[in-house]
This record gives sequence, C-alpha cells and structure tokens, in this order.
Amino acid sequence: MIGFFIKKAFFDGWDNLIGLVLYNLVSIGLLILLLLASYLTEVSTLVWGLAIVLTLLIFCLFSGALSNVCYEYSNYRRSGFSVFREGFSRYFKHSLFYFVFLLLMFVIAFVVIPFYLSINGVVGMLLAVVMLWVFIIMALIMPYYLALSSYLPGDGPFKTFKKCFLVMADNMGFSLFFALYNLVMIVLSVVTMGFIPGVAGMNLASHDAVKLIMLKYDYLEENPDTDKRHLPWEDILFEEKEKVGPRSFRSMIFPWK
Repeated sequence: MIGFFIKKAFFDGWDNLIGLVLYNLVSIGLLILLLLASYLTEVSTLVWGLAIVLTLLIFCLFSGALSNVCYEYSNYRRSGFSVFREGFSRYFKHSLFYFVFLLLMFVIAFVVIPFYLSINGVVGMLLAVVMLWVFIIMALIMPYYLALSSYLPGDGPFKTFKKCFLVMADNMGFSLFFALYNLVMIVLSVVTMGFIPGVAGMNLASHDAVKLIMLKYDYLEENPDTDKRHLPWEDILFEEKEKVGPRSFRSMIFPWK
C-alpha cells in the first residue's frame, strides 16, 4: 500500500500541478499575514493573539474548501472554482472543529508544555511528557480529519474526530509512515517557498491516503473472514492501479506522445 500511495500521491499532484500551485498561493498569502501579525506584539499582546487566531480560522476555512477540490483530484476528476466555493458550505462545521483542533495543538505546544517544563521537579517533567504524547497523538490523527470528512460526509465533526482515532490506531504502521511523509513534504515546501507541494499538495496526499484506507475497509466488509495481517493489496488496489496506469518520465513531460 505504501508504495502505491507514494505513486498515486505523486501523479495526482503532477496531473493537477497548476491548480495546486494556484491554491498554494492563497496559503502563502495567509502565511505572510501570520508573519505580519508578529509585529502586532509591539501594539498589544491581545491584538497579536487575536490576529493569530483570526488568521488560523481563515486558514481552516480555506483548508475545508480546498478539501472539496482535493477530493475531486483524488478521484481523477478535474474541478473548477465552483467546487472550491461549494467547499466552504460543505465543510463549514468540520472547518470550525478543525480550527479548534489546531488551536488546541498550538496552545499545548507553545503554552502548556513550556509551562510544565518551567516547574522544577519530577511532577512538572511528567506532566510535560504526558502533554507531549497528547500532542504527538493529535499530530498523527490531524492529517486524516478533513479527508475523512470527505469520504464520510454524513458524519458530524466530533464523529469524524473519533473515527480519526480509530483509523490511526488500526493503521499505526501507515500512520507513522504518513507522519514521516508529511515531515518530508514540509521540508520540500519550505525549500520551494510553499509552492510545491505546499498546503494543497499535502491536503491532496491526505485524501489519497484516506481513499486507500477506505478501500481496505470496503474489502474487509465484503470479505469479513480475511486475515487483516495478510491483506491481498493487489486485489484491493487493482482498480486504482488501473486508473493510475503505468507512467514514465517521458509521458509526464510529453503527455501528447
């Protein structure tokens, strides 16, 4: 699965490169606003904090709308701006929950853990370690949230959140790999100044990951006696592999040949 996921994520990104770059321009603009907000500390700490929170909220609403586009990309469909616009209403509640989720992670990382570390003694250190593990678990489930809401649109935000835990726990090996994959994508995004893969590319990769996981659960539902430790991935991914097809470097650069 991991090998095919890397292939699918790469080619889905390549096939929709222009669209991803355009959406990444928006995320770059939000990052610039976030950096500019740091100068507001000279005005007021409260104003600075409100600016950070507002920028994060806009980013989460944008990410929700972007998920509607990435869902289409992951399913080999082109999409226009109308799909992005529709995403704001479709993912509005999930985007707000996502905002609270990210805000909580921010508070844990930059307020709670430093506070406990400032307490001298074993108790402070233990509490800091506990909160660090809470942050790590949240970081492992975070990439699944918006993508899972795409594939399970009938679920409310909190129900989707609970299922993220189940998906993470049931696919721990892939979740650890996916965390490493996202770290590499973040480094590449920094090198390319956010253009590639950027926020949009990582959003698309999350949809690809969840799609393959959902195929696994669909297969297990149809074949309940299957040994989960020895899944027939060739059968599970057969249709997806047919859709991605064999690719070569020449066909990427010269698709008309």
